[in-house]
Amino acid sequence: MAEPPIPDAFRVGLEWGVAGARASRAGVAVVVDVLSFSTSVCIAVERGMHVHPYAWKGTGAEEFASRHHAVLAVGRLEATVDGAPAVPSLSPAGLLVCPPVPRLVLPSPNGSTIAAALQDAGATVLVGCLRNAAAVAERLATELDRGASVVVIAAGERWGGDGSLRPALEDQLGAGAVLSALASLGYGAAMSPEASAAAGLFQAAGSRLPEWLTHCVSGRELIDGGFDSDVEVASALDVSRTVPALSGGWFRGDCS
Repeated sequence: MAEPPIPDAFRVGLEWGVAGARASRAGVAVVVDVLSFSTSVCIAVERGMHVHPYAWKGTGAEEFASRHHAVLAVGRLEATVDGAPAVPSLSPAGLLVCPPVPRLVLPSPNGSTIAAALQDAGATVLVGCLRNAAAVAERLATELDRGASVVVIAAGERWGGDGSLRPALEDQLGAGAVLSALASLGYGAAMSPEASAAAGLFQAAGSRLPEWLTHCVSGRELIDGGFDSDVEVASALDVSRTVPALSGGWFRGDCS
């Protein structure tokens, strides 16, 4: 069955996961994967790193990093092992304090796959999270003024059984933060009902935003694994002015 087109009246849409990214026809797309791909990319780029999103860690990722004179990020657990090399990891909290590197390959089966699908479709690909929501909204306002259409992709998670999409509260809140900021700039009428609903959910969270991220399924998973600092870092709202943009396969800074 063909995907229903977004009405022309709505130039700002919200979609979910890889399938939503592949179905989108928007000219500008924002990947939102709060815990933790998009937060990690935002922090790394803000610190001067160029980040290549790689689908998943393995021999191919190691070869790619070596070929491009880049550092391959290690997993969260790997970084906590005694004697582990002092290199960046997939932890947002770790990326805030690690020595920066010029080029970082960041494995991610979800956010990276979504970014690749959007780029293959010819979209301008940006990364958004809670930390840079207002800055991303300002960039989107500029694109809308130029006549572009916009989609925000909430990455979601995957169910362990069949790999199907599990909608994730943290990503709907991250998308909603961007969309709420965009509405405050006067673009609310351009939003689809789904986009407006995400903005409304973020507004409903209010001061309970950190609490919601702490107690949502993904937040509890990280905290149970000892990575509560990652949830705390990802919960910070509008502390960054950096908008990572994908160019030539690498996310680079677009600072306002």
